[in-house]
Amino acid sequence: MLVRWKIVAALTLFLSGPAFAAEEPGISATEIKIGGVFPFSGPASSIGLVGKGLMAYIQALNDRGGVNGRKINYIAYDDGYSPPKAVEHVRKLVESDEVSFMFGQLGTPGISATAKYLKAKGVPSVAIVSGSSKFTDVANYPLITTGLVSYDTEGKIYAKYLTRTLPNAKYAILYQNDDLGKDYLGAFKAFLGKDFDRKVVSASYEVTEPTIDSQVTNLKSSGAEALVIAGTPKFAAQAIRQASVIGWKATVIINFPSGSVGGTLAPAGLDKSVGVMVGTINKDILDETWKNDPGMQAYRAFFDKYLPGADITNGSYLTGYQQGVLLEQILKQCGDDLSRKNILAQAKNLKDVVVPTALPGIKVNTSETENMIWTQMRLQRWTGTTWQAFGEVLDARSE
Repeated sequence: MLVRWKIVAALTLFLSGPAFAAEEPGISATEIKIGGVFPFSGPASSIGLVGKGLMAYIQALNDRGGVNGRKINYIAYDDGYSPPKAVEHVRKLVESDEVSFMFGQLGTPGISATAKYLKAKGVPSVAIVSGSSKFTDVANYPLITTGLVSYDTEGKIYAKYLTRTLPNAKYAILYQNDDLGKDYLGAFKAFLGKDFDRKVVSASYEVTEPTIDSQVTNLKSSGAEALVIAGTPKFAAQAIRQASVIGWKATVIINFPSGSVGGTLAPAGLDKSVGVMVGTINKDILDETWKNDPGMQAYRAFFDKYLPGADITNGSYLTGYQQGVLLEQILKQCGDDLSRKNILAQAKNLKDVVVPTALPGIKVNTSETENMIWTQMRLQRWTGTTWQAFGEVLDARSE
């Protein structure tokens, strides 16, 4: 009888101890399986490089031994910026690959198409790469945290800047005809109120359009003195180039998703991009100010080893790297409790986290009621060779 009791006790201990991990999808004693979906191809492929940067960071992290004794098995699929493909891939990740959670999924249309499914399955989606303001609604999206400053906050920062510097001017907004672009337009409407119709002229485009040259030309004819481009890098580059070609000397502001030198300004023409502004959270790899900065030196060393031959001036890689830093932090905070509940809890419990490649003064703070990883930005202007930051750090409350 004593022997039998010992066997039962041992079995109970086994089931309540290490085997707990086996009860959680994607978790074993040596591995944690995480999923992601990115537009590695298609009209938004330039920002799909965020996924490449994240995967490179995870490779580096695994080479260092992983986190808390577990390696990360990160499975990423290409949705080509197509919502139906995103749905197909997310289902596969959850039902076939059996990932623990989603991390860094990129693209507002795809995230919108899969959010309800992931919520129904109880799968957290951490640090999504979308600034769509709807995802900051914790009540409706309880399993999501966002990995970009919300487009609404960013748009209001730009509206405030323009009303200060060009108070009597008309502003043109070229926006992508989806949640991404409409959020920026909505931010200007909210900020300008009754003056919006008088001060703003706008034009939209679809991601399937080959060019947006005609929209830019039409906006110039309105007499606007500022052009705000709210879209993805391919179209931002086209707009900057076309404005230059037709001699439109407007104050040009692009949105953060398009704020890459390699992904936007180089294709537009670095000379044609002089004066272009964007809000950012990042130190600029081309800025001599950060030449001896430990965070940027570590990034350069990482890039040389894990992304050889890639364009280090493309900010999408840096965004992916920063995503990796945050993933590592969240998993460290989880310890051995890798339940989906605790993973989400730790993603919403980041306190004054400093990402080494972020600008001084910018910190990460999340909570049960604040699911935005980034809430601060600083404006910067392209000089022809580097980004030059100006003004103070602005946050979600300084709109």
